[in-house]
Amino acid sequence: MTLWPRSLFGRLALLLLTVLLVAVAVTILLFRQDRATLLARQFSDTKIVQLQAMRAALAGVSPDGRRETLRRIGREYGVRIVAEADRPAVGGQPAGPLLSELEHRLHSALGDGTALRIQPRLQLLWVRVAADDAGYWVAFPLPRRPQAEDIPSRAAIWSLTIAAFLVLAAFLFARYLARPLRELNQAVDRVGRGETPPTLPESGPSEIASLNRGFNRMLRNLHQLEQDRALLLAGVSHDLRTPLARLRLGLEMAVRDEPAKRGMTDDIEEMDRVIGQFLDFARTEREAMIERADPNAVVAAAVERYGRAGKTVAFRPGAVAPIPLRTTAFARLVGNLIDNALAYGAPPVEVSTTTVPGRFVLDVADRGPGIPPDQVERLKQPFTRASPARANAVGIPGAGLGLAIVERISRLHGGTFSLLPREGGGTVAHVELPDGAAGAPR
Repeated sequence: MTLWPRSLFGRLALLLLTVLLVAVAVTILLFRQDRATLLARQFSDTKIVQLQAMRAALAGVSPDGRRETLRRIGREYGVRIVAEADRPAVGGQPAGPLLSELEHRLHSALGDGTALRIQPRLQLLWVRVAADDAGYWVAFPLPRRPQAEDIPSRAAIWSLTIAAFLVLAAFLFARYLARPLRELNQAVDRVGRGETPPTLPESGPSEIASLNRGFNRMLRNLHQLEQDRALLLAGVSHDLRTPLARLRLGLEMAVRDEPAKRGMTDDIEEMDRVIGQFLDFARTEREAMIERADPNAVVAAAVERYGRAGKTVAFRPGAVAPIPLRTTAFARLVGNLIDNALAYGAPPVEVSTTTVPGRFVLDVADRGPGIPPDQVERLKQPFTRASPARANAVGIPGAGLGLAIVERISRLHGGTFSLLPREGGGTVAHVELPDGAAGAPR
């Protein structure tokens, strides 16, 4: 576990927050230092005025009544005054920039006979004052250092308010900087799922704008590539069907050998099915109209067609409501899943429908050998066939596009398609589509 965030947004927010906290801390320290300097200067100004007044009062003190006079003046000014003759030395030399500045100001205001001493243990500041030909030590209480509680409440409240505002601004700014990358990540994720995201804005910082322009250009190239591939498949498939029709007509008219005729007819029909898969795969279906339809009716019609062809397919309809569908595409999805179950699975093939919150579920189950989990995604890719171990017959027709078509149609409806192991053996083709309660799929 590390305190360093992994996301760019987290790192930007942490960096800005650290810088702001350091700035606020430095501001508070400077404020306290300036306030201490201001208080010290105020202290020195006050003491200079008092000392000048006391020096004038001490100038006429007679030696006979000096003690009593010193006590009276000390009471008036709230200080302690001692004649230098009675106490030649007191305290020690002052240290620190504030006291040095105070001593310099006292010398300037009171003359060269002024001296400064300090008694830290008693918290007393002694100042020598010369009055006439005599010297006197005047003791003041040391000014105490300003504490955190000395800072005015209004300044503290404003400092905290500004700090909170700056932290919020840093969070919003980091979120603003990370938003283009977040949008790009979402768009890349949609491309990875086979969807087409909207184009990204090509504004903002030059690096982000350049990146978004490259991504949009890639989207256009992918879209053009998809269109070219669909056009190629559709064109080739359409052109092949014409000679196939002529071959079938010539076969019916010219070939007399019934076994050879049946074999060639089967080959032609297999080629026609392959071409049909090409055409189905080439269709985008995006322009097809979406309408609310009963999925059970579409599935039942498909199952009935297989029953008429002599294939055993069971259907267990659930209680489902109409959902937004491209009906033709959905019917093709159902047919491909049943074809896949009949070709590669084993009976019984069972089709069922049900609902989960917000989703319609279609399951097509067989009792075949199943699909290894590591092969599921591979089988959903175009032109991919199952391994011989899964096939239940030799020469199964098709071009390996059936499950790829199912995957594409599922995504076209905003749904998902997965191949799951069936309890007791076999495979379940599982399709989930949105029921349209939150809007029609795009």
